[in-house]
Amino acid sequence: MTLRLQEAVTAPPTVCRLTGLTGALLLASLALLALGASVGSTGLDALWRLGQDDVAWQIVWDIRLPRSLGAWLAGALLGLAGAVAQGVFRNPLADPFLLGSASGASLGVALLLTVLGGSPFASAWVFRLGLTGAAFAGAVLAVLLTLVLAAGVQQTLRLLLAGVIVGVVLGACTSLVTLMNPDTLQAMQAFTLGSTGFVGWNATGVMAVVALLCVAVAVGLSRVLDGLTLGETTALSLGLRLAPMRAALIGVLALATGTAVAQTGLIAFVGLAAPHLVRSLVNTTHARLLPLSALAGGALLLGADVLARAVLAPQELPVGVLTAVLGGSYLLWLMYRGQSRLGRGA
Repeated sequence: MTLRLQEAVTAPPTVCRLTGLTGALLLASLALLALGASVGSTGLDALWRLGQDDVAWQIVWDIRLPRSLGAWLAGALLGLAGAVAQGVFRNPLADPFLLGSASGASLGVALLLTVLGGSPFASAWVFRLGLTGAAFAGAVLAVLLTLVLAAGVQQTLRLLLAGVIVGVVLGACTSLVTLMNPDTLQAMQAFTLGSTGFVGWNATGVMAVVALLCVAVAVGLSRVLDGLTLGETTALSLGLRLAPMRAALIGVLALATGTAVAQTGLIAFVGLAAPHLVRSLVNTTHARLLPLSALAGGALLLGADVLARAVLAPQELPVGVLTAVLGGSYLLWLMYRGQSRLGRGA
């Protein structure tokens, strides 16, 4: 009776907080989408001339809207991947690039730029299709290599170490390829700093389909992540089939990360900060944490993208630089707040 009474007392505030956070993230995303459609190198001129000027309509519809929506979807994929990684590895510092996907994507792009960068007929195809395919293939192959070195997904620590090793080795290979071909330095710099400037409607559609699929699978397997928070032994005692379910979650992590990286390059801290932001506001199970992390990641990256366009307009800052500064500052603030609370408790 006492337990039921306690649940009855504590449940309404939790439900209200979850509903409020979900609504706030959705409203923030919609507001940022509207702002993203309004901000560009021409300021707000294109928005005011929509009904009079076909060029203004083309700027908003063909450039700003897909870019803004694509930035939100890429952030959502990274936020979801970060929540999955932190749950699978039971490590709050885990991020989507933990299995070497970032280094693999960079190596794929560097190799493709080396092969096709000298062709005057290749540049348009490279930036619209080639770089996307090379980055995605490199990210997926890096994750597969990590799984091979770790001999599967049974041992979390071995998988984590294999991911770190693969990331270091492939990162060194990328640096070697870039040094041997200095002409690729500028393009590689744009990729490693992250950019949403090349995202169009086709890329947005691909990310939307992948995001829906990944969220559905991850939420369906959320009980595994809840069980892992109690330890592998406890999760096994609950009847969870850890090996195949963990493999499926690793697949979600690889697919979400590879898709986002392929379209926007390497954007740091979104996947790490989004789950922490949600946990700092509400304490809930992974069934709700995962979609909330996706919403938070989308809002974070879209907000950074709008700032990147507006701060030095008509020039743009690399969005990856802003996410690193803002996300790193937020995590440092969380650490400082946690230490302050610990000191007061002592």
